[in-house]
Parts: sequence; C-alpha cells; structure tokens
Amino acid sequence: MIIQWFPGHMAKAKRQMEESLKRVDSLIYVLDARAPHSCINPEFDNLVSAKPVLYVLNKSDLVERGAIAAWESFFAAKGMRTIAVSSTIGKDSGKVISALSKLNKEKIERNRAKGVNYAVKAMVIGMPNTGKSTLINALCKGKRTVTGDRPGVTKGEQWVRLDNGISLLDTPGTLSHSMKSEVAGLHLAFIGSVRDAVVDTTELSLELIKFFLRKYPQKIAERYQIELSADPLAVLERIAKKRGLILRGGEPDLDKAAVALLDDFRKCRLGKIILETPDEY
Repeated sequence: MIIQWFPGHMAKAKRQMEESLKRVDSLIYVLDARAPHSCINPEFDNLVSAKPVLYVLNKSDLVERGAIAAWESFFAAKGMRTIAVSSTIGKDSGKVISALSKLNKEKIERNRAKGVNYAVKAMVIGMPNTGKSTLINALCKGKRTVTGDRPGVTKGEQWVRLDNGISLLDTPGTLSHSMKSEVAGLHLAFIGSVRDAVVDTTELSLELIKFFLRKYPQKIAERYQIELSADPLAVLERIAKKRGLILRGGEPDLDKAAVALLDDFRKCRLGKIILETPDEY
C-alpha cells in the first residue's frame, strides 16, 4: 500500500519555516515515540543542519519504557540530543525547558557576559499529529494554540511567549513529498499523520492487522476476544462480528470495523505498541 499526501499548505509551511530559520536559535523536533524513524522528515534536513536541535520523543507513555530507551541510545550514538515526554506532557514540561536551555547554553552565557538576559527563540517542527501544539500548550500552562487529534489543524505559524521569556514558534505539521519507504508511509498513516480521508482505511486496517500478526498477535486476540487467523481479512471480519458491526444481509461491515481498529490502536486500547525499533535501521 503506497501512501502519499502533500497538500499545498505543507509546501507553503516548508517555505515559511526556511524563511523563519534566521529568527530562531534552535529547533524542537517532535517525533511520535511509536514511530520515531518514520517521523524524521527528509524535508527538514536543511533546517536541522543549520541550527541546534532538541528531539522530543512525544507520546512515550504509549510505548514500553525499554523501547524508548533503545531509541534514546540510538539517537545519542548519532549525536542527537533527545528527551522523552508523555502524550499529556504536563509534568514533563520542565524537562523540555531544561533541555532547551542546555541546548542554547553557549548563546545564553555569551549574552549574559555582555549583561544581556537573553530569551531563547525556538521553532517547533515535526510531522502532522505528533503533538507539537499540545507540547507548546503544556509549556504555556494553558491552551494558546489550536490543537486536534487529526493532522493539519495548525495551518500557519504562531509565536508563543512562555513565562520565562522563551519564545516558541509553532509550525504546521509537514510531511515529505515522497515517503522514505512504503513502511514509513504505513507507520505515519497508522499513527494518524496522514488524513484518513485520503487513504483506504479498510486496506490500511488490513496492513495494521498484518503488523500485529507479526509482532503482537495476542494483543488483537485479547482485545477483541477472537480466534486469530493468518488471513488479515478474516481477522477484520471477526472483529466486525464481535463488535456487532453487521450490514443488512448479515455481512460484516468491514469499513466500520477498520475505523474501530485504527481508533483502538491510536488511543492505546490495544496496549503499548511500538511500530519500529532501532535494530531495523
């Protein structure tokens, strides 16, 4: 299944980010902890090469701690500064501010030596639906940006000033013109970085079932109380029947079952799941 989605506002957003780069000191790059590698966008290569970057593994509470630790070690070996935060962030907001201050320590100290109390400016970037605006709202201790559980909510840049003087530039989630791989495209679609409206959700759910049958077969069996099959279509039919999603004539409603499955995965009802591990790259 090939995933492609790059609407016009993303191309505009990318140009805006490049223009705004000279106005910021560093970048906060938000990654979904369930698919960290897939969330690294080649479109941002020129941004991350120009400024110091803090990589934030967001939604880390949706993944087992050991899996997060493996990615932290992987990124650290590449010289990438990384911290993990939960999907609600809240208690982790101080950790983000501390890491951002350390990232910009030299510039802060240079200005302090000149008698200037310098306030850091950082641009927040990432794929759609990785939680950029939610992160900013948590750092602000209140909702100051528009958020949503679907990609494409943030349409333009928004500056937000924190109580400690730090300024953050929120940017729209941006995908790549072409996915790094078919697997990366699927992973981004699974976590909701690609609008469901532009993909065949039934076909996408079958791909998700294939993944579960390879990696977490019992998660499906336990959640839906069904007998597993090597055939993803048969599994989806059983989920539909178990949920009472039946069409007239008694046929299982695969479309509704697909939506239910994707929603269960995204909301962690199937348990803590990671889609990719460092040893795959």
